[in-house]
Amino acid sequence: MILEYREKALLHARYEIIDDEESYYGEVPGLAGVYATGRSLEECRENLKHVIEGWILVRREQNLAVVSIFRKAGFIEEENNRGLFSPIFLINQ
Repeated sequence: MILEYREKALLHARYEIIDDEESYYGEVPGLAGVYATGRSLEECRENLKHVIEGWILVRREQNLAVVSIFRKAGFIEEENNRGLFSPIFLINQ
């Protein structure tokens, strides 16, 4: 579940170049506190993967909801037989 959520979250990540030693910055809009930096885009993306995983684990440990990444992106979902969510359609089409 964690790896699948992480990969879906990465699809919504936004990256930019900043004026810093680690000049690549990435974040996942809608997931508070989920951001990372790196010396290259690849390093930033790898760091962001770890931050997403940590975010999920902390939220579960504190009994907080792990909001569906598709809901954050404006999708409606249905739960499949494995307890995973699949997008159905965009809300604002």
